[in-house]
Amino acid sequence: MIELLIVIAIIAILAGIVIVALNPAKQFAQARNTQRWSHANTILNAVGQRMADNKGIWNTTCGASTVTLPATSTNIGTGAGLINLEACVVPTYVASMVVDPNGGAAADTKYQIYQSATTGRITVSAPLAASETADPQTISITR
Repeated sequence: MIELLIVIAIIAILAGIVIVALNPAKQFAQARNTQRWSHANTILNAVGQRMADNKGIWNTTCGASTVTLPATSTNIGTGAGLINLEACVVPTYVASMVVDPNGGAAADTKYQIYQSATTGRITVSAPLAASETADPQTISITR
């Protein structure tokens, strides 16, 4: 009986060490941030492809709506006051609009975009990456 208790205690200690070593919270945060990097690249590539099709300029007419790239960081989404890129890039450049893996939706993807007024370069960022407590990062891509 004592031998059985000792074996159970050793297994419990080893399991505790493995769980601490793997740190699932950090692993999940890294996976979400990897997905955010990919999504930011997807958005930026779609915008770039659309601009390439329009001779290097952002054509503001997207179907029945008008979309202007903002000069300050603004969230992307179909909600009021947000930049509705979906009307411009789906389905021609991406199959569906990407959303943040931690609470994003079509109404607010939780990604941000802006076009510099001085250089004309476009930046896409994922501000929720900085709030990840396990693995905070700054995710921002400019082209």
